[in-house]
Amino acid sequence: MSAAKGELAFIGVDVGSTSARAGVFTARGKALGQHVEPIRTWRPRPDHVEQSGDDIWRAVCACVRQAVAASGEGVRIGGIGFDATCSLVAVDASGGPVAVNADGEDARNVIVWMDHRAEAQADRINQGGHDVLRYVGGRVSLEMQTPKLLWLAETLPDAFRRTALFFDLPDYLTWRASGSEARSLCSTVCKWTYLGHEQRWDDDFFRAIGLGMLADEGFARIGRDVLPIGTRQGDGLGHEAAEALGLPAGTPIGTSAIDAHAGGIGTIGVTLPDGPGFDQRLALVGGTSSCHMTVSDAPRFVPGIWGPYFSAMVPGMWLNEAGQSAVGSLVDHVVQTHAAYAGLKPEQGSIYPVLNERLAAMAQAEGVAHPAMLAAGLHVDPDFHGNRSPRADSSLRGMVSGLSLSAGPDDLARLYLATLQALAYGTRHIVETLNATGYRIDTILASGGHNKNPTFLREHADATGCRIVLPEEPEAVLLGAAVLGAVAGGAYASVQDGMAAMTRAGRIIEPDPAVRDFHDRKYRVFLRMTEDQLAYRALMSSA
Repeated sequence: MSAAKGELAFIGVDVGSTSARAGVFTARGKALGQHVEPIRTWRPRPDHVEQSGDDIWRAVCACVRQAVAASGEGVRIGGIGFDATCSLVAVDASGGPVAVNADGEDARNVIVWMDHRAEAQADRINQGGHDVLRYVGGRVSLEMQTPKLLWLAETLPDAFRRTALFFDLPDYLTWRASGSEARSLCSTVCKWTYLGHEQRWDDDFFRAIGLGMLADEGFARIGRDVLPIGTRQGDGLGHEAAEALGLPAGTPIGTSAIDAHAGGIGTIGVTLPDGPGFDQRLALVGGTSSCHMTVSDAPRFVPGIWGPYFSAMVPGMWLNEAGQSAVGSLVDHVVQTHAAYAGLKPEQGSIYPVLNERLAAMAQAEGVAHPAMLAAGLHVDPDFHGNRSPRADSSLRGMVSGLSLSAGPDDLARLYLATLQALAYGTRHIVETLNATGYRIDTILASGGHNKNPTFLREHADATGCRIVLPEEPEAVLLGAAVLGAVAGGAYASVQDGMAAMTRAGRIIEPDPAVRDFHDRKYRVFLRMTEDQLAYRALMSSA
């Protein structure tokens, strides 16, 4: 779709784990142009994952230029919004990068969200029983920023002292674009322990965990000015950033969001025929990992699930956020390390359509009542990278039960299917945990890369018993970021108004009741596998 001459449009920028993307959308949420650029990742040590802020900004600038060019000559940009992974960025007093590694490589100044180096620091924080932990499900995650800050202070004290500003990656992008040091309520509440409902940092908490120097400085290095998402950031695009992005200086910039939360903005408010309330809705944003988000009028404290976070996604509402640490990365790992992978992978394109077709042929050949039953004897515990929710235990590991000596193409297809089912059972565990505290979730609004995989969607609907609603605009995360730009640009008075105008529902997938009993039984195996793993651990730790 090309823009009409002089048509007002808005840009959404999304930085994920492996790439940066930009999309241009009309004020009604119609896509005009998009572009993707890869970003570089370093893994210098086990559980250490790093990126470069400069490299990410380079990719963002290239994406925006190409997306605008693809939108047609008539487009007039009225605002830009940013979202990104919740990674930690360190910069010095001149704005240059600061190394977050023992190698002293300043270019690598980003600790990526999935980095697990701060496990010991997270454990120590969690032993303190601090009141702020009530707002992160009772336990801070090593994927959050306070454990990473403590790791830097203890392990690389010179780099910690040299850092003038610590940013969540979404806020780093708005800082690069505008020069404003203001932080987003979304990222500071969800990943930094900022108390959004009280509009303050907890001095006592930072002093107790060993980061009192940040409190002594009045939190200048992590954010004194915290703004609601969609708020106009500073004076808009600065001249240097405007030139790099190919946009007019002063273009309005919306205060940023975490990438998954942008996906929630792009989906959770859509109009549905029977009008389920927010208590019945769960936004599932899938990619390398996944996030499961729901909102309520009043705070709900759910053990093992992050939040409640005030105004972190939908202004004025409380967010509960769950998730799985490895989703796309887990499926890729299971498939790509299998002996049959090389023989099945097509020369061009993805292997997953090949596996989906093979499962359909196997189901017909074996005469099973439903393709899901091909994995009846194969069970996967998906916690290869720990459990984010609702067990909140990063030390858990994956398990597979039912392997044979065979490792052919059909075996790979079954293992792939069992892995998708395990991820769906993880979502079911999250839904049941949320529903036990007052939610009534029966509708999942899905966005992200897994929406392209019909088997992933089918297994999620059937295993959870929830209908899956797909967005009309497939790139819902980019659209959510564009909503922030539209609100900052004055096209809409609020994020809720922008959501209502720019997002719409697409196809709906209903769960198949014929396979419910099968999934109920296999779900019980799923739960039992973790119990068994903990029992094994107890046996091995006993003297």
